[in-house]
Amino acid sequence: MAENRQYDHEYKVQAVKLAKEIGQAKAAKELGIPKNTMYGWVQANRLGSLDLGAGSQTPQSAMTLNQELLQLRHLVKEQEKEIRRLKKENDFLEEASAFFAASRLRSAKTKE
Repeated sequence: MAENRQYDHEYKVQAVKLAKEIGQAKAAKELGIPKNTMYGWVQANRLGSLDLGAGSQTPQSAMTLNQELLQLRHLVKEQEKEIRRLKKENDFLEEASAFFAASRLRSAKTKE
């Protein structure tokens, strides 16, 4: 019969960190846990449901500060472009709204 063990969050975090260093199968064997359990935790980490906390990036997976700065500048540039587009649309809609409101007033006056 399979044993149904409960593992706390910190244990899972440390196990996943070990698996990233030495491999999932080897980490599972060293810790004495089923490979499928280890696979599930690593998968949960990849999908974002198991947060490893600060310092979980390896030097190979972490961005350099310059790369991060370039990425953030690009994001800001894209957002500023989107803001300009939305402002133009709002201005157009305000003008169209004023036009139709004036048109409605004129048509109401001609009916009287």
